Amino acid sequence: MTACTLFEKLWDQHRIADLEAGETLVHIDRHLLYEITSPQAFDGLQQAGRRVRNPELTFGTTDHLVSTRRNRDDETVEGGAALIRAFRSSTRAHGIRHFDVQDAQQGIVHVIAPELGIALPGMTLVCGDSHTGTVGALGSWAWGIGTSSVEQVLATQTLAVRKPKTMRILVDGQLSAGVTPKDLILYLIGQIGTAGATGYALELAGQAITDMPMEGRFTLCNMGVEAGARTTMIAPDDTTFSYLHGREFAPKGSSFDAAVREWRQLASDPGAVFDRELRFHASAAAPQITWGTSPEQVMPIDSTVPIPAHFDTEEQRGAAQRAIEYMGLQPGASLLGLKVDAVFIGSCTNSRLSDLSAAAEIVRSHKVASHVRALVVPGSMTVKREAEALGLHRVFLDAGFEWREPGCSMCAAVNDDVVPPGARCVSTSNRNFEGRQGPRARTHLASPAVAAAAAITGVITDARRL
Repeated sequence: MTACTLFEKLWDQHRIADLEAGETLVHIDRHLLYEITSPQAFDGLQQAGRRVRNPELTFGTTDHLVSTRRNRDDETVEGGAALIRAFRSSTRAHGIRHFDVQDAQQGIVHVIAPELGIALPGMTLVCGDSHTGTVGALGSWAWGIGTSSVEQVLATQTLAVRKPKTMRILVDGQLSAGVTPKDLILYLIGQIGTAGATGYALELAGQAITDMPMEGRFTLCNMGVEAGARTTMIAPDDTTFSYLHGREFAPKGSSFDAAVREWRQLASDPGAVFDRELRFHASAAAPQITWGTSPEQVMPIDSTVPIPAHFDTEEQRGAAQRAIEYMGLQPGASLLGLKVDAVFIGSCTNSRLSDLSAAAEIVRSHKVASHVRALVVPGSMTVKREAEALGLHRVFLDAGFEWREPGCSMCAAVNDDVVPPGARCVSTSNRNFEGRQGPRARTHLASPAVAAAAAITGVITDARRL
């Protein structure tokens, strides 16, 4: 029998038929929706006179456009209320479970999917958002799709796709003290580039991965797309099964035990051949921070801004020069001590309980610098309740942070949480593109610990010093 990779096993289990032009029709086990990319798809269904084929396999949440202010409602940004209300109407009409603005389980789509057991090992899962690969940390095949594909899945519970190549990154050893999962994934992206995994289904493996708690694994898989990966996954293990036990939509009792026996088979076989394989040692990763306008423009926090002339190609030199000018930096200068105007702790990358706990440990008994606006945005109502039960909200509030309601918030700036033009933000989110957090906003991606340290010192700071 041929040794198979984890991805090849999932591909074979979900393949329905080969189509023309190199595409294959695959079954979709779970479909996640949110209020921006779904209303147009529902309009297409209505115009074609179709219904949602499997509403019981479809779940929606309102997370992107909604405000994170207290006592929020549908009114967030111009045009936002119309999309929110259209989404609510469509989910009701088609009998889809919707975690609406006031729902006790509302949250960011990629946070609540694993948190509620909607995403499970071995599943195919799609959503009209590029960071859907987050839940690949459970051993699922998950990826982001466009609005036309959202409509196709709603109508048929299938999708036509091209089979990607396979890639594995092995990370040996253990992370050093003060180095977080966010630092590791930023380090890996810095090593292979934002196109390093383009065209591949990426699997992460090795001791540093298997030693990592689930919430750290979600952070890794969340940013696999920033390395170009179509999907990113980690083989399920006892850590995965323990995390899923008792989740609302996960199997219960003897059914859960039977599921675990099946899930244990979801690992790349010994001797499985990948189209590309890379190996790193965890000790090479230090606390990271981005200096430019792409996740690959990243460096150890105690390093210096690169000098454009030192890059290998003209394209790289030009990109570095443009990024440095946009970010208002000096080549060869340290980022440490650079004044910060805003700090954002949240997003589908770093808004889970362990992320908030790590930030709170830095913040405790300190105050936010007087010139800094600092936000903490839990990833879901469940995370918010758990954090408040531990008193974390009091730590943040006493320090001068804003303690917000769940949502995407400053990550995408499609709501009322934005970074002002020209302001500098240390953010735990996943993208630092030009204007990502607001027109002309300057974003430095970092871990919750580094973001918290910047909030209380008012400057970019190595959290290990605190």
